[in-house]
Amino acid sequence: MSVSFKTPLKVTALLSVAALGLTACGGTTTPSATESATAGSTATSASAPAEKVEIAYMHRLPDGEGMTKVADIVAKWNAENPNIQVTATKFDGKAQEMITKLETDVKANNAPCLAQLGYGEVPEMFVKGLVEDVTTEADKYKDQFGGAFGQMTVGGTTVGLPQDSGPLIYMYNEAEFEKLGLEVPTTAEELEAVAAKAAAGGKYAAVFTPDEAQNWLAGQAAGAGANWFSSENDQWKVDTTDAGTTAVATMWQNMLDAKSALVVNRWSEQWDAAILDGSIIGHVAAAWETGFALDTLDGTAFEGQWRVAQLPAINGSAMTGPDGGSGVAVMKGCEHPAEAMAFNAWFNTQVDDLASQGLVPAATAAATTPEKMSRQFGGQDVMAELVTANENTNAVNYIPGFSAVGPKMNEAAAAAGSGTGKVADVFTAAQDASIAALQDAGLPVAN
Repeated sequence: MSVSFKTPLKVTALLSVAALGLTACGGTTTPSATESATAGSTATSASAPAEKVEIAYMHRLPDGEGMTKVADIVAKWNAENPNIQVTATKFDGKAQEMITKLETDVKANNAPCLAQLGYGEVPEMFVKGLVEDVTTEADKYKDQFGGAFGQMTVGGTTVGLPQDSGPLIYMYNEAEFEKLGLEVPTTAEELEAVAAKAAAGGKYAAVFTPDEAQNWLAGQAAGAGANWFSSENDQWKVDTTDAGTTAVATMWQNMLDAKSALVVNRWSEQWDAAILDGSIIGHVAAAWETGFALDTLDGTAFEGQWRVAQLPAINGSAMTGPDGGSGVAVMKGCEHPAEAMAFNAWFNTQVDDLASQGLVPAATAAATTPEKMSRQFGGQDVMAELVTANENTNAVNYIPGFSAVGPKMNEAAAAAGSGTGKVADVFTAAQDASIAALQDAGLPVAN
């Protein structure tokens, strides 16, 4: 599998660090104690360190029914590496809650050596000095990963390794589409037409999800060609008024005005009920949703009816954008960074195990479609479709403090969904909140 991003990460984080009076996180790195496992292998013994070391790893992977559990993957490593023992802990709260916990733990000097971070969180954690500089160690494993490697690098400093990507795709119920005479949409205009025809038949081929507005809409804008964050004269430049972003706003506003899009929070009982009763027959989704989004349909008449397609082209762009995606970073204070990175590289090249979690692995080794996913999607080679999306992803150049932008975007999206605001307001909120986040961090802004 060749995983790449058409646009590399181009943040000016070294400028940000200088503006904050910080130095690059971490000092010198420890010489490597191990060699990476071959990509996609099941277990490879590492050259043992002189004494047994303990590595703690915190993650928020689903670990759901039918998935290869993280603890079982880690157990394979531990069996082959008795002197580098890893303990994995699943964090069950929200992503931002985990970030808050990690920050607290680093300050208390009891953080795990390794932690899962969303790509949008990496620049912020770097600027705050919460992650280690493991550039030398990471370079040893770089060839095992695609373009997502850059998402774990800030201003030339690498803080970990990529795990997965989250390109936006389109999920749809093929049987219901056929009943209504619907074609799979390939453009924004076709999506609007399909949504209107489905709504006339009492179904929804488009869903507007206010609680996912930040990454969901930012990803669509990126797919439409937007680049919200750049540098100008050694300052941050924020622009959410481009043609691609405007096209995304127009598409969703048209569907909201026509009442052809269902408005429901993605993580709600209402969503679960709507997909279970067949009201939802299509949705712009993140690739990682394919691992669990259809679980409630197992054993029902809808099992095996859904399929995955590419994101409809918005603003004439054949690209897609990321909704999430994450890597595993070495946290500040880790006493064994070389050993931690050896496990990090091995774990993130267990592509079939990670694919069972619904991930699109960032490693270059090919992953097969898990049995459960194949069954739920009627035998479709879902991973092949997701790899295509991954190869056509226009990456987002996240700013430090991007997490603070989410609440404002979600609030504006809720207003748009209720009819008290407009979708364009979501992107105005993104602009204002991004500038405020940079200014609050003491970073120079060109706007």
